[in-house]
Amino acid sequence: MFPQLIRGGVLLKNLLSVILPVTLAACATGVTQEPTTAGTPTATVAEGYSETAPSVVPPVGDTTPAAPGQPPQAKITYNSVKTSAPCVALTFDDGPHPTLTPKLLDLLAAHNVKATFFVIGENVKAYPEIAARIVREGHEIANHSWSHPAFTKLGYAAVQSQIQRTEDAIQQAAGVKCKLLRPPYGAFNNALAARIHDEFRYQNIMWSVDPLDWKRPGSSVVAQRLVAGALPGAILLAHDIHPGTIEAVPSVLRQLDAKGYRFVTVSDLIQMETTHPLPTPTVAPSPATTPGA
Repeated sequence: MFPQLIRGGVLLKNLLSVILPVTLAACATGVTQEPTTAGTPTATVAEGYSETAPSVVPPVGDTTPAAPGQPPQAKITYNSVKTSAPCVALTFDDGPHPTLTPKLLDLLAAHNVKATFFVIGENVKAYPEIAARIVREGHEIANHSWSHPAFTKLGYAAVQSQIQRTEDAIQQAAGVKCKLLRPPYGAFNNALAARIHDEFRYQNIMWSVDPLDWKRPGSSVVAQRLVAGALPGAILLAHDIHPGTIEAVPSVLRQLDAKGYRFVTVSDLIQMETTHPLPTPTVAPSPATTPGA
């Protein structure tokens, strides 16, 4: 019996030597440790066409405070624009597409609507005449990288190359310098956005409404999601590389026009920004939860 008590005492002593320090540390700090689950995603990306996209959520604007005694920093990142004007910006990513983008341009011209095209450099090089048409018809053209990699997985030299090559291709095809950048997959952080802004003078443009058209849910669903999410100052995301998205556009234009909305380019929308607090635009409801870009 005594050997058993001795062994039991040793075990109890060892157990207390582990538990007591943790308990005392928790009491001293007032912190309760919560269980964690390895590998549990904390967020999903909103934009895209690939379910292998990095797991990120577009940050809401540039929240870096100004230094004491200094004026507020210029805003770099936009998910939407604070304005009371009934205006939205319709944006299209990943083109130009050889057949779908011209069809989209025809639709926009028929409705006298201006949009913003975030283009891929490789596609601009392949179809420079379409890039030129985008600008010629009064739309805004913007940088969406050369080949659509996640910037947060690249070194800065590679990010520079992605941006510069696309800028050069746009300049050669359309004769303009971009003002705006949308990082592929919405993958960025405020430090990266600030560094790109310092070098290229780009504003970083995200979105407030994502119809998840890259999942090809059907044109009626794409239209419903875009219309449902529209608010003054909203930036609507879509892709001009999917047939269903192009088919959805006439319905979106008609419905939002009936609600009194006007379509403007992103740069024009930014010029309308006010300092008055407004309701935050929301992403249109969708049952989809898997990431993409």
